[in-house]
Amino acid sequence: MKLSIVIVNYNVRHFLDQCLTSVRRAITDIDAEIWVVDNNSVDGSVKMLREKFPEVTLIANKDNVGFSKANNQAILKSSGEYVLLLNPDTIVEDDTFSKIIAFMDKHPDAGGLGVKMIDGKGNFLPESKRGLPTPDVAFYKIFGLSKLFPNSKTFGKYHLGYLDKDKVHEVEILSGAFMFMRRSILDETGLLDEAFFMYGEDIDLSYRIIKAGYKNYYFPETRIIHYKGESTKKSSVNYVFVFYNAMAIFARKHFSQKNARLFSLLIKMAIWLRASLAILGRIFKKAILPFMDIILIFAGIFFIKQYWETQVIFPDGGSYPIEFIAITVPVYIFIWLFSVFLSGGYDKPIRITKIFQGIAIGTIFILVVYALLSESYRFSRAILVLGAVWGLLAMTGIRLILHIAGLKRYRIGESKNKRFIIVGQKDEAERVSELLHKTYLNPAFVGLVSIQNNSQRGEQFIGTLDQISEIISIYKISEVIFCSKNLSHQVIIDKMSELQQLRVDFKIAPEDSLSIIGSNSINTSGDLYTFNINSISSPRNRRNKRFVDLITSFVLLSLLPLNIFIIRNPVGLILNILRVIFARRSWVGYSSENPANTEKLPHIKKGILNPEDAFNKKRLNPEVTGQLNLIYARDYSFTSDLNIIFRGYKKLGR
Repeated sequence: MKLSIVIVNYNVRHFLDQCLTSVRRAITDIDAEIWVVDNNSVDGSVKMLREKFPEVTLIANKDNVGFSKANNQAILKSSGEYVLLLNPDTIVEDDTFSKIIAFMDKHPDAGGLGVKMIDGKGNFLPESKRGLPTPDVAFYKIFGLSKLFPNSKTFGKYHLGYLDKDKVHEVEILSGAFMFMRRSILDETGLLDEAFFMYGEDIDLSYRIIKAGYKNYYFPETRIIHYKGESTKKSSVNYVFVFYNAMAIFARKHFSQKNARLFSLLIKMAIWLRASLAILGRIFKKAILPFMDIILIFAGIFFIKQYWETQVIFPDGGSYPIEFIAITVPVYIFIWLFSVFLSGGYDKPIRITKIFQGIAIGTIFILVVYALLSESYRFSRAILVLGAVWGLLAMTGIRLILHIAGLKRYRIGESKNKRFIIVGQKDEAERVSELLHKTYLNPAFVGLVSIQNNSQRGEQFIGTLDQISEIISIYKISEVIFCSKNLSHQVIIDKMSELQQLRVDFKIAPEDSLSIIGSNSINTSGDLYTFNINSISSPRNRRNKRFVDLITSFVLLSLLPLNIFIIRNPVGLILNILRVIFARRSWVGYSSENPANTEKLPHIKKGILNPEDAFNKKRLNPEVTGQLNLIYARDYSFTSDLNIIFRGYKKLGR
């Protein structure tokens, strides 16, 4: 056996599918075996593997044993002369393995090898080549000097930015996303150190290869796409602690006692610095806009109160009680902002209509409560109304200023429906187009691009692959989807690199798959159009759905004496109310007639009712049920739940 490929998977089924499709092509003429170790995924990865990739040897762990231990499980059982550790969120070129094997065969001094990696937008990933994180290198990295001076031989050692990314170089550290090694050297140096649960194990093993007298190489003559960070969110506080603690383990293991203590000190400083920045950054991003709203609205109402007090109500002297400005006004502001929040006024992109809706609903609620209060608590209806008008103007004004300033997080307006082109042969391109229309709500434009230069333009194709730059410009394309069934991954990566300056997004539609996959940064989970079915997966609608669940539960509870005579199973109703209140269930979920169908939809809680209950028919065929689930997920609004609850009211005790 020439090559053993080991992939550790954890809840990235669609990326794994695409990765294995590319690997399957790349081993066509190579004596190779593929091992996948699944760390107890819950996303259907194991089922997909068994059905679609029967040639893969699967190790299905019953819990998450970590990256190092999972890799070691497969390495110990594999038999290849070379071992490749490969991330599941990668795509290899069709000739990647033949090229790296040829290089290693010609360089007996080579112990390990890494390749040129690009991200989902075609940009070079600097971690393709790395230096040893000695205390000085770690210091420059932790405190940002390596980022400020990436090409410096002093400060840029972490990513070796001073080395030409298009030439072969000796390097110190290989990336765990693609780590190609000789088995004989693994036998000599040992496998991955299982003290590293995640992160740091690649640095440790790379360093041990060098200490054993061998060389690690950066080899840019083949490339891979690394979506980078799909299974671990690197902006999280947890990542900061896990990663930097891994660095501390490495220091204690390999550095002198003095250097290890210095390194550990730096690590502790880095942990608290990065963790604090991560926490403060999250708080700042989420709280800055509401905080500005509170300050401006309060200041505006204070001046309105002062004017109304001195010029209208008490021109001859007197004032409102201190409780009005100290208690009542903050309560007004809280109700307005909470109403705006529930209306989606804090969702992205910003929509002024949602702010107007939230202020209006909040004001009506306050006026209703106001009318029920005793005379001593009714301070001023006029200030309330003027305050609502000021709140609307202030909140709108803040957002307009931020929008004009060009801040992406505060962009005003509906998201423009994207304009797509699909690159592939007719049958596959049309299949992907149909999938896109099913899973993306109202695309503004979908054009097909032929991969054959002699194709004629017509109803099917708007041009050819060689004309793709012009097509993107003329048709104002926002996203390019490549059909991997018809295109080699080398061509796809070539085009991504070539077109990266045009600022378009790229996706890949794997062969025989119901997913269209892509990702642009480490902070996204990838735009899986099979998964990202608009409405129900949006934060606003998840929030609205939970709000409907709670309101419905309390209404049903208050009407319990009446519901005993209406609901078919009153005891079941009481239990269901409790399940929903404690977030164990939702009043409406997917139909579970065909579980395989719901695997392709965004995850929601199991429902008491489902879209079928909106119909009088007792039984619908699986195809219709599947379509109802898709439509419910894609076009969800809170009125969908209310309609299903109303029509299936008698079944709420189910």
